[in-house]
Amino acid sequence: MEVLEKTSPPAFGARRFTSKAEPLKGAFFWLSAFYFVYCARPEDWLPGLKYLPLAKISGIFAIAGLLSAGRSKRSLKNLPREAYYLFAIICLLLIAGPLSPVWKGGATFKAIDFAKVMVVWALTYVVITSFDRLKRIIFIQSASVVVIVVVSLLKGRHTIRLEGVIGGIYSNPNDLAFAIVLSLPFCIAFLLDTKKVAIKLAWLVGMLAMCVALFLTASRGGFVTLVFTSVVMLWHFGVKGKRPQLIAAAALLVLVVGVAAGGRLKDRFFAISAGNVNDNLEQGAHGSYEQRTLLMEVSLKAVTHYPLGIGMGNFPSYSGTWREVHVSYLQIAAEGGLASLIFYLLFFRRGFVNLKQLRKKADPDDKETQLFVGALHSSLVGFLIGSLFAPEAYQYFPYFAVAYTSVLLAISNEKEQEAASPAGSFTEPPRRRRFRSPAARLRSSVAPGSSPLPGKSRNL
Repeated sequence: MEVLEKTSPPAFGARRFTSKAEPLKGAFFWLSAFYFVYCARPEDWLPGLKYLPLAKISGIFAIAGLLSAGRSKRSLKNLPREAYYLFAIICLLLIAGPLSPVWKGGATFKAIDFAKVMVVWALTYVVITSFDRLKRIIFIQSASVVVIVVVSLLKGRHTIRLEGVIGGIYSNPNDLAFAIVLSLPFCIAFLLDTKKVAIKLAWLVGMLAMCVALFLTASRGGFVTLVFTSVVMLWHFGVKGKRPQLIAAAALLVLVVGVAAGGRLKDRFFAISAGNVNDNLEQGAHGSYEQRTLLMEVSLKAVTHYPLGIGMGNFPSYSGTWREVHVSYLQIAAEGGLASLIFYLLFFRRGFVNLKQLRKKADPDDKETQLFVGALHSSLVGFLIGSLFAPEAYQYFPYFAVAYTSVLLAISNEKEQEAASPAGSFTEPPRRRRFRSPAARLRSSVAPGSSPLPGKSRNL
């Protein structure tokens, strides 16, 4: 009898090369294309692409690749609890549309468009079956934001607050600042993860450009989000990761960039005080502060009068000022109803629950996984704080971050199952049974040489 040599199972996050190819390669390619199109928006800065519906094309091909491919480690039946919370939010927004007292059709169509995040979320969970794939998707998001920042600085160097330089989710300077802060922890994780000097320099230059663009947007909410994100980020990477030089470098970078490019941001902060209104910029900033306070009061009244919501995107019209309430929690409560706010909070709570489980499971020697767990935690904390100052309830980036935590936890659980199986081998999903007629099943159950009829024998 042959004796099989036992091998220790790989640690979570470690690369393990097998002879079997990863499933759903086509679906992962088109999912990557969708992430690139959504995060990098090439149609806004590459000539000729604005006439092509790139996001729809990549999304359709990703779904087609998923439906036409073989079975994966996971299926849509294995979606975690947070996926159902997100589905509930979308359903409530769809219900609020026809019941809207403002614009029923517009709210319904916006809710249908937002429902794409559910498709992308589910595809992300099913298709990303390895840590390497997860890193590639996070890389696409982070590198795309760096590209957007560089393009914004080049095209909008003479534009006030970089407003409208890039369209879509980056057209508003507050939204651009928000996207920068949420992606910054991932950039630092990639910087610390690589040992190649050229790649480190590229990430350093990219993060420097991100900080410059953040200050040029003069977004007060973006700066507050940066402060809280940086505290959590430096705790993970600097204190727990024993990199004191990172803390000093980050403080020096913010100080230098703040002095060089933070003049407009400083004026907007000082303008909050009514006694310090000196020019048009400060008057506008102080007016913006007072207006946001009024919009918060209006949103609370909307929640009281319409607990089922006034419909997605209808608050600017309902308020009479054509401006959104700059608090994501009030935004989703006013437009989707109180129930949508509850599911919204439960959804993001699941992201922190997933990270807590991952910290318990992680191998202390697995530095790579620890880096991205810390980056995800920093990004989610930044989102929760930043949501108090910006209307970001419908931006995809925070939903992507929760999806990353779900995928990472699923990979961790699958690694544990592999380690529990013989020799740490991967157990393939059960194959679908072929249909067999009753006569065929009867023939297979009869022993060779015997008659299928009782009391009869074929050996005469």
